[in-house]
Amino acid sequence: MFHVVDTEAFDRKRLDQLCELATAVRRVAKTAEGSRFLQQLLPTRRAMLYFTQPSTRTFLSMNNACHVLGIRTSEIRDPEVSSEVKGETFEDSIRTFSSYVDLIVMRTPEPGYAARAAALMDTIPRPVPIINAGSGRDQHPTQALLDIYTLERSFEDRGGIDGRTIGMMGDLKRGRTVRSLSRLMCHYEDVRLVYIAPPAFEIEPDIRAFLDSHEIAYVETGRLHEVLPELDAIYVTRMQSEHDTAGESANVDLSDFSIDERELAQMKPDAVIMHPLPRGREIHPRVDADPRAMYWRQERNGMWMRVALLATIFDSQDAILEADTRGLYRED
Repeated sequence: MFHVVDTEAFDRKRLDQLCELATAVRRVAKTAEGSRFLQQLLPTRRAMLYFTQPSTRTFLSMNNACHVLGIRTSEIRDPEVSSEVKGETFEDSIRTFSSYVDLIVMRTPEPGYAARAAALMDTIPRPVPIINAGSGRDQHPTQALLDIYTLERSFEDRGGIDGRTIGMMGDLKRGRTVRSLSRLMCHYEDVRLVYIAPPAFEIEPDIRAFLDSHEIAYVETGRLHEVLPELDAIYVTRMQSEHDTAGESANVDLSDFSIDERELAQMKPDAVIMHPLPRGREIHPRVDADPRAMYWRQERNGMWMRVALLATIFDSQDAILEADTRGLYRED
């Protein structure tokens, strides 16, 4: 692996390997000795976290994932503090970062910027990997990885993701997490997707075309309560109001696209409720206490999956797997 710009970087084998590695990492990290072992794997590596779009979970989980492996980090979270305010081009800024670090993790409000950065790296003498941590409305591949990991762990006693019916609800038009997760579903067998959204926020034509071309079964509906009982998992998303052009999010009645006690009563007893966070009114805090609510575990899974991704990029996965297999740092 080198760049991680979109979900095309992954196939089923790679997804399974990353899930296995993430679980190995979390087992090794449970002890102080194991944590020290992990921190000694990549102490000479440096990463730039270039986040020009607001972020809490992705930034903190990626930053801490670096620290788990001993990678030192630097950051720019506001382009106003960089030379871009002096007229420096995006490409020149990225090339400057690559002079000082071994990896660039970037999150931008503009689509396509991660792909531009990766294309530039492929033309210079000292290229470094680019990880897309969210690029406008187009893709968020590392979020999709942790979503896959959460689903796999949730269904590990029921045969995994294959054969599941998975609902995705909310702002499906502008939600990049849904776009990326939908694309990864092509690697799983007999998955059925149910898209639940207001008419103005349904999935885009390119996603429909992708699903059709990969023969992934899916339906679209605006009636949550008609499909809730059949779902093995529901992936809830918020209205992406930051992408509004005329306040369109305010015109949506979210009461028809939210989870509360009434919805819990309709769901399977072993269903999974997920959310990429932050949340708005679409999941009531009362749901947090329900054992089917997996979004806080999903949030923590993000750090472990990103550790696995970084370890794979820097070819340290075998050392982690060996330590886990031999039980070198297991708790007594």
